[in-house]
Amino acid sequence: MISVRALAIMAVILLAMPLTAFAKTCELSITGNDQMQYNKSELVVGAECDKVKLTLEHVGQLAVEQMGHNWALTKTAVAKPVAQAGSGAGLAKDYLPEGDDRVIAATDMIGGGETTSVTFDVSSLENGGDYTYFCSFPGHYSIMKGKLVVK
Repeated sequence: MISVRALAIMAVILLAMPLTAFAKTCELSITGNDQMQYNKSELVVGAECDKVKLTLEHVGQLAVEQMGHNWALTKTAVAKPVAQAGSGAGLAKDYLPEGDDRVIAATDMIGGGETTSVTFDVSSLENGGDYTYFCSFPGHYSIMKGKLVVK
């Protein structure tokens, strides 16, 4: 049996812990290949998630300069303009416009056999909001994209 004193001590410890100790990071994964395809057209983030760690694996063999992939997240209404603006940014900037606050989260650009990830806060996303993820490598946006659903 747990004594009243032990319960009181546990209550004090729990109350003293920062709220971040209870934060939940949910993990999502997706792959990209040499045929300019993601393996998923939709990713779902549950309401219990405070943060998301998205891992992208490039399962192809081509180098980043030839067939690089990343994963970028924006609101759907600005996905295409962000992808178009990123074309001129170059590989060194992962083909994303530098400092563009329309980009909610993005991984690094990677080549075949490589893996990268990004962790982002879900609190800025609206439940039921309209979000698109895409690869910003020039010419990939039209094929490599999907929907992020927040439930």
